Amino acid sequence: MTEYFEIHERDSAARLGELRLENPVTTPGLVDDVVHDAGSQWTPGESDIDGGDSTLTVLPHRAFPGGTPEEVEEAFATEYPDVEFPSAAVVSPDTAENHGTDAYVLSNAQELSGHARAFVEAVIQTRATTPADTALYLPGVATPGNVATLAYAGVDLFDTDKAVLEGLQGKYLTTDGDAFLEDLTELPCACPACQTPRAEFDREDCAEHNERALRAALATVRERIRAGQLRDYLEGQARHDQWLTAIVRRLDQQYAYLEERTPVFRRNGITAASDDTLRRVEIQRYAERVTNRYRNRFDAPLVLVPCSARKPYSDSQSHAQFHDAIQYRGHLVSMTSPIGVVPQELELTYPAQHYDSVVTGNWTATEIEFVSDVLAAYLERNEYPRVIAHVPEDYRPICERAAEQVDVEFEYTVTDHPTTTDSLANIASTLADEPKYRKRQRQHNTIRAIADYQFGEGAGPEIFDDLAVESRYPKLRATDTDGEQLAMVVPQYGLLALTIAGARRWADSSAPTKRVEIDAFVPHGSVLAPGVVDATESIRPGDEVVIEGPKAFAVGRAEMSGPEMVESTRGIASSVRHLDEK
Repeated sequence: MTEYFEIHERDSAARLGELRLENPVTTPGLVDDVVHDAGSQWTPGESDIDGGDSTLTVLPHRAFPGGTPEEVEEAFATEYPDVEFPSAAVVSPDTAENHGTDAYVLSNAQELSGHARAFVEAVIQTRATTPADTALYLPGVATPGNVATLAYAGVDLFDTDKAVLEGLQGKYLTTDGDAFLEDLTELPCACPACQTPRAEFDREDCAEHNERALRAALATVRERIRAGQLRDYLEGQARHDQWLTAIVRRLDQQYAYLEERTPVFRRNGITAASDDTLRRVEIQRYAERVTNRYRNRFDAPLVLVPCSARKPYSDSQSHAQFHDAIQYRGHLVSMTSPIGVVPQELELTYPAQHYDSVVTGNWTATEIEFVSDVLAAYLERNEYPRVIAHVPEDYRPICERAAEQVDVEFEYTVTDHPTTTDSLANIASTLADEPKYRKRQRQHNTIRAIADYQFGEGAGPEIFDDLAVESRYPKLRATDTDGEQLAMVVPQYGLLALTIAGARRWADSSAPTKRVEIDAFVPHGSVLAPGVVDATESIRPGDEVVIEGPKAFAVGRAEMSGPEMVESTRGIASSVRHLDEK
């Protein structure tokens, strides 16, 4: 049982936590001053293990170099004692398992430096076989330049060994590269160590600078995790080293590992500055849900339009002009990189209103391929009487590629630019004979579309079969026909927050329900992980969840994934919004 490590915030696989020692350590962080090595079992020693609440004691162990045959590791496997103070076990990826300690030390960490594939596989394998609420310690690898990437992969604890050693060898480290002292004319840092004149700056000063730079880099990582923006930072910072770039891309190929740990929404935006953004979990998840869960419910032509810089799109000047010309005679779907396609009902839904792209007027080949593939998948799932592309010239290759994939004819209505007088007149005349759909239909379709996206295919009509909608967009409230409120749209991230009545409908429906089973207590404010008996495996941080136990029925939002709720012995599993005592 983990007693001395607790996770407070999550940003994909990166975690902000606390090593609960006499003087607590905020993680990701350095543990040089608090780690106590109790020795090796290769050499016989005292049977009593010295430890206490002020240190993280690495229990007596047998470490193996990388490449050691599995049968050898098993033959000499360490049996770790149960101790009553903060402790860590030394493991390899092949021998990692639950030893009841608070942290796990990866024995072959230094051998993984420079090998992206081996590093990613080692971290994922170790994390999969050790408890979710324990810390992972990689000794002897951290530098100012790599620590953000290591934390993003799921590493919590570091030391200054490598940074100091490289300083003593005359290598000056920064977050964006390194250099040998003899190659530096000036010192590009303002830390106390670098206040020494360049001519007097020696290797001991360099080691001090490297340690300070590493501490500053970790502070930046922690702030990025708090803001939910570590990935945005990495997409630029990791490019200074080929190994780090390769790690990020290798991690992107491990979608299941990252997706389980990535929140379903964030309050901060995504900076789409490179093709790497297209591989982010949030982007891939949105595209998957739109093309597999969403169902168009309008009997109207599809009108494809370009995105806008202002979010949500309907608040922009260009989209206001599109609405004036279309007059609800067509179903508006926006095309954009890095999101793909955004039906008008989902324009608020994270990350559709939470990204900023670098606009150059030219699409990269990767963007064209991604957006056209999403559009093609969307068209295969949703039938329209007509497909009208009211898009500028640079969008045409995307439309043409998608049209070829699904064998659908596109009608183009833009002259020069989508908002010119001629272009707007073209789209208006093209739709002139189409009937308008009513406000009531727009509102009902929005609630059901969000429900499909959020809860699963078919959830909209299952949960909201008899539906009335109150208030004005975007703060829509869903009620039943007797006026009892079932849910409301949260405009900040475009998802539904259920009431108890809505949660009961969800739980009683055939739609996939995300459940948290709790012990016999009444949760007030939150459910702590020790109180969770079981949880749906597909629960992700931020998901709406039904909470049920012998004494209570409640609804709230998950603070951790379903598997982590079941494994963890500390931390908040879910918030509680509404509660009924049984």
